[in-house]
Amino acid sequence: MDAAARDADEALVAIYTAHYRSLVRLSALLLHDVPAAEDVVQDAFVAMHGSWKRLRDTDKALAYLRQAVVNRSRSRLRHLKVVDRKATSLLPADARAHMPSAETGAMASIDRAHVLVALRTLPQRQREVLVLRYFSDLSEAQIADAMGISAGAVKSHASRGMSALRQRLEHTS
Repeated sequence: MDAAARDADEALVAIYTAHYRSLVRLSALLLHDVPAAEDVVQDAFVAMHGSWKRLRDTDKALAYLRQAVVNRSRSRLRHLKVVDRKATSLLPADARAHMPSAETGAMASIDRAHVLVALRTLPQRQREVLVLRYFSDLSEAQIADAMGISAGAVKSHASRGMSALRQRLEHTS
């Protein structure tokens, strides 16, 4: 193994050790599924390891990983929607009529704090911004980098998300 490969391995081990849990927590809050979140984060680390030589600024490796985790979580959610749609369309019409909605099933299985329940009802971008801001404790600039949007869009999504979250929590109290 050459020196560059050893340096890449050491750098990734250090990032993994320091940030793996927070990246899994970020993905889990977006996916609502810890094992799937662990898979997403592992895949992001594997992809980063394979492309380490192409990374222009290794100081931005963590920001790259956050963005990869958010993007992979989004892809996973899109995939699951397609799978659910396909599975539901294969059922007979009378069986579909008696199925509870996805929201009903999710609400029945959630045994967590009211804030997390309300957070899950927000539009995707608002939820992502709030999770990155208040659960991952990222700055607006870091959130903008992770999501690939402007800082102004981060502020807008955060404001709308907090307003909607406040309304939802007032209705559950």
